[in-house]
Amino acid sequence: MTRQMHLVAFLFAGPTSHHHGMWRHPETQNAFMDPATYEHVARVLEQGRFDSVFFADVLGISDYYNGNYDTTLGKGGQMGLLDPVPLLTVMARATQHIGLGATVSTSLFSPYHIARTLGTLDHLSGGRVAWNVVTSSSSLEVYNFGLDSLPARNERYDRADEVVEACIALWHSWEDGALVLDKKSGTFADPSKVRPVNYQGRWIRTAGPLTVPRSPQGHPVIMQAGSSDRGREFAARWSEIIFTLQHDIDGMRAFYADIKGRMGRYGRAPEECAILTSVDPIIGETESIAREKQAYINSLVDAELGMALVSYHLGVDLSRYPADQPLSDIQLEEGSRGSFDILVKATQADGLTLGEAAQRFATSELCPQVVGTPESVADQLQAFFEAEGCDGFILTPTAFPGTFETFARSVSPILQERGLLRKEYTGKTLRENLRG
Repeated sequence: MTRQMHLVAFLFAGPTSHHHGMWRHPETQNAFMDPATYEHVARVLEQGRFDSVFFADVLGISDYYNGNYDTTLGKGGQMGLLDPVPLLTVMARATQHIGLGATVSTSLFSPYHIARTLGTLDHLSGGRVAWNVVTSSSSLEVYNFGLDSLPARNERYDRADEVVEACIALWHSWEDGALVLDKKSGTFADPSKVRPVNYQGRWIRTAGPLTVPRSPQGHPVIMQAGSSDRGREFAARWSEIIFTLQHDIDGMRAFYADIKGRMGRYGRAPEECAILTSVDPIIGETESIAREKQAYINSLVDAELGMALVSYHLGVDLSRYPADQPLSDIQLEEGSRGSFDILVKATQADGLTLGEAAQRFATSELCPQVVGTPESVADQLQAFFEAEGCDGFILTPTAFPGTFETFARSVSPILQERGLLRKEYTGKTLRENLRG
């Protein structure tokens, strides 16, 4: 059997996804508050035979740039205006097969809260939930939740290990068949099949059992997007879907080989995790039309909003640096040096200024824009896939929901004809569909 791609749609309940001109596009509806919007896109993606959707999330409005949130809020930056979990419940009711991913922080929420919320959604969806595990790194989220600070990066992942362990223990505190519902005998549940957890680690304690019976897929699929060495170890141990941002095929292949190589240390086979790289498809009737669309879409990105976005990613207020200064001349004294080095490396060939580099970053967060006719977009995805750069793709929209409508209508059928994408769902749960 031909190896098949996995496709997941990247969503934000707000004006942008990766592309910070998205909300300004004439075809973008900006109907963030309308449940029908989410029902519609879920149906479209299911028709395109995507494995899953997932909502990224930011639990606050970024105020790194200029010390306030005027630019991010005023110009329509990356914001999670609505809680993803209720939105996924709406999408679950409108679909039968597609997976439903929620981003929930292990630094800000307790394991019992996470397990109960996602366990409930897993039941309501018939076993289609994924948990995108994040550790949170921004002070704005910390302060919004009444905390003073976060632990250091490695300690955040140590805590995350315990949160995932505790959640899995809670999800499995009910055995299969524990819910009896025998009216004649008067037996509602079998207490011998429900047990306390009594989990205790350095960071986490929870007694259990969970109130939610075991779901159809046992527990939600674990998803993660860490890129640091410690984040990669976490992914190798837990992740069933990895969301990665790579800039070219060399980076994709190196990341792919690294993660797959680490998994054996945790007793896991490489095929137990699907590594999906982020791409932004821009599709036109001809190659020239697609390129014109790309140029137009990218022209909608506001340069100052790009500076605010990069400030958030670096944890540094870039308003203190001249936007017209060559990027290579800037020496950061604080913040995420690794993220800044990625920005420099990805743009150095063009000799961009800081402002120009930030504006380019805000078009796709430096992920590939896959541009062309439906045939050539399928060709490009197939080339990445067959070069062992990934197991599939996280697709991010440049117009919403138009990007997904066009892809599902024009590219999915080509991938299906080539045997690279399922024609029908074969599993009942998200995990079954991921495993084929």
